[in-house]
Amino acid sequence: MIVVKLGGSLSRSDALVDCLNAVEKNYQDRAVVIVPGGGAFADQVRLAQQQWQFDDNIAHQMALLAMQQMALLFNGLKSGFVIANNIPAIQELLSRKKIVIWSPDIKELDKAGIAASWDISSDSLSAWLAGALCATELILIKSALIDSNLSLQQIAYLQIVDKGFCDTVAQAAFKIRIINAQSFGVNIL
Repeated sequence: MIVVKLGGSLSRSDALVDCLNAVEKNYQDRAVVIVPGGGAFADQVRLAQQQWQFDDNIAHQMALLAMQQMALLFNGLKSGFVIANNIPAIQELLSRKKIVIWSPDIKELDKAGIAASWDISSDSLSAWLAGALCATELILIKSALIDSNLSLQQIAYLQIVDKGFCDTVAQAAFKIRIINAQSFGVNIL
């Protein structure tokens, strides 16, 4: 089973549709869960928090709602994909050979002890989900160019992944790939 996280910034171009098409074409015979980034919706949460100074717990909940909005967008673009918001629902849909879009459940993440912090974004949440689902691979698709010679720590230092990602995947049993969206269709498998 594979978890594919599509960065929210992909929604600013045709790259998002290209990546969704690549998943549909190349993973139709494999169990796959797509994790949406928060994109422009999460950017609005950051701006609102700066203006109104509400705490990180509220911002965290709003950022999860941003991911839920992106899940709806993805589903609007690919109506054959299905949305699930918790682990049991994802597992049930995967057993029926569906491509699943994760719309994170705030209560499930709270139960799991996910920190309410901007250090934990959809990157780390996708890693948490991959672990919870016993995925074999996590693929993060980014709009940023990725130098394949960089270590995971260097990628985090360059802020290509969130600050908490390295800690989240420190004991991961799954393979991790971080790929630029332009090469995703070519290097998907």
